[in-house]
Amino acid sequence: MALNTNKDLKMYYSIKEVAKELAVTETTLRYWETVFPQVAPYKGANGVRRYTKEDIKILRTIYHLVKERGLTLSGAKMQLKSGGPKESAETNSEVIDRLKAIKEELLGLKSQLDML
Repeated sequence: MALNTNKDLKMYYSIKEVAKELAVTETTLRYWETVFPQVAPYKGANGVRRYTKEDIKILRTIYHLVKERGLTLSGAKMQLKSGGPKESAETNSEVIDRLKAIKEELLGLKSQLDML
């Protein structure tokens, strides 16, 4: 039986995978873990972090608040504590991710058309 490599069916992601996905360093993820109590990946007996889809969703929101909106870490922390703006930030983060994917797809189509 072959291993399932479909990312949508994975339960846990390594810190390396998450760092690459968010374009941040592993050190940044570890630091955010100390600042934001919402970030609490599962740690095995050997201390290896395993992130769930929910953990990644929270990290995307933090990334959006800090890197894209320019909030300080304390500002992002306050934003996450209050319920309403957090949902808005999550929605904005999801929209930005979808737009980035659409942009990549369009650029791929453009390069194919340029070759014609």
